[in-house]
Amino acid sequence: MSIKKFMIAGMMLVAAGMAFAKTKIVTTIFPEYDWVREIVGDKAKDAEITLLIGNGVDLHSYQPSVKDIAKISTADIFIYVGGESDEWVDDVLKNAKNKDMKVINLMEVLGDKVKVEEVVEGMQVEEEEEHEHEHAHSSEIDEHDIKDRSLSEFNGKWQSLYPVLMSDGLGEYIEHQAEEKGKSESEMKTEIAAKWNCGVKSIKVSGNKITITYDNGKSVTGKYSYAGYAVKRNEEGKITNVRYQFESKDKNVPKYVMFNDHGYAPAKEVAHFHFYFGDNGFAEFMDSKVNSYFVSSKLSAHECEDLLLGHNHGSEGEHHHHHHSSDEEELEYDEHVWLSVRNAKILCGAICDALCQKDAKNASSYRANLASYSAKLDKLDADFADAVRNGNTKTLLFGDRFPFRYFVDDYGLSYYAAFVGCSAESEASFETVVFLANKVDELGLKNVCQIESGNGKIARTIIQTSKKKDAKILTLDSMQSTTQKDIKKGTTYLGTMQKNLDVLKEALK
Repeated sequence: MSIKKFMIAGMMLVAAGMAFAKTKIVTTIFPEYDWVREIVGDKAKDAEITLLIGNGVDLHSYQPSVKDIAKISTADIFIYVGGESDEWVDDVLKNAKNKDMKVINLMEVLGDKVKVEEVVEGMQVEEEEEHEHEHAHSSEIDEHDIKDRSLSEFNGKWQSLYPVLMSDGLGEYIEHQAEEKGKSESEMKTEIAAKWNCGVKSIKVSGNKITITYDNGKSVTGKYSYAGYAVKRNEEGKITNVRYQFESKDKNVPKYVMFNDHGYAPAKEVAHFHFYFGDNGFAEFMDSKVNSYFVSSKLSAHECEDLLLGHNHGSEGEHHHHHHSSDEEELEYDEHVWLSVRNAKILCGAICDALCQKDAKNASSYRANLASYSAKLDKLDADFADAVRNGNTKTLLFGDRFPFRYFVDDYGLSYYAAFVGCSAESEASFETVVFLANKVDELGLKNVCQIESGNGKIARTIIQTSKKKDAKILTLDSMQSTTQKDIKKGTTYLGTMQKNLDVLKEALK
């Protein structure tokens, strides 16, 4: 064979190899893996799909092996959740061999649909969460220096900084915070927005009256009376923050409100405050991950930014105004985004786009599969909505961790639980058990739920502590313990969520 023919033959072999090269997709958790399988469909021969966490270890405990890192390094598409449990990802991607890799961060795809992890009334909080660092205003406060305060100290018209933020009026502040925390400006804005967005646009205080104007334009006014103060302590038990409480007996207004302006005695002037409101008591406000930010309605966007950055604001009276951190408490986002079928539809769209980009020859097939799968997700979504609409109760109670925040929010359900979704706790305190047992009695609940990895111990204790002691234990599957063995037996995302639908119908009886 001549050299020229040999070279041509070699080039043809290389081209053939490239033509038959499979698209390598690496996923961290089962839902991602199953979504890819559904979209790839009958083109599976053109794809190599890898599931990293398929041995029953959940996302929060997983650390990649050397083999896992090698798989990611050469992937064409890498899909991961993007929460706190995936902090290891950045270092792995920095050293990846394939610099043309398409990376899908589920939480980034969802943007402002991502929710801050929520601590509801009665929920047991881990030690480190109870004592997260305080705002830049924080300093130890002598309990003897704390004085009662009147609502009239907050007289005036106040605007939420959330609309100012979303109208791009705080660009310099976002830039400063992003640089300080080593994040992109987009990430920083999303993080602060999640903290500041409380659904209230403005507040007017006049004597003992508060007028609250919601984001939808609706306004409510009620009379409020002083209900004392609550203190927040650091790990040493020292008081670092005082919050002032007021309650109303009027109808159609929040029953409980709380102001936190970082003061602890009567003051001549209030520059800003954080505002909490609701109908379930004051206790839930102390652990709230949402810290709305209100300043005088007289301030322009530029003046608001000056206040945040600490420009030209001296101290007066009991208040000292200086640079504001973006966090009063370090925000922790709920990672369990896959448990909303509405989220799943959005995420599958992003996965399909990536597959079409990396494997254009099969794009039409991928898009057809996506359309078919999306229709199934829509049907399941409608079935969940019907189940909730026809249920006798609108509350779920978990004697376990609670990873279903996105799910219950989709359908307007309320919930109580022993722990947050990513808690490592396994033993509930006496107070937590009693609180949940009392809720079973108060709401007449016939069922106590757990997740698939639960051993039922806490749920059984709650039932035995309740008056009737006859509630049943039901299990909802969060797909955090799905194994390769389960997959071989035919487990799918849709199938698991369909089973959850059946359990939900029973739970809401």
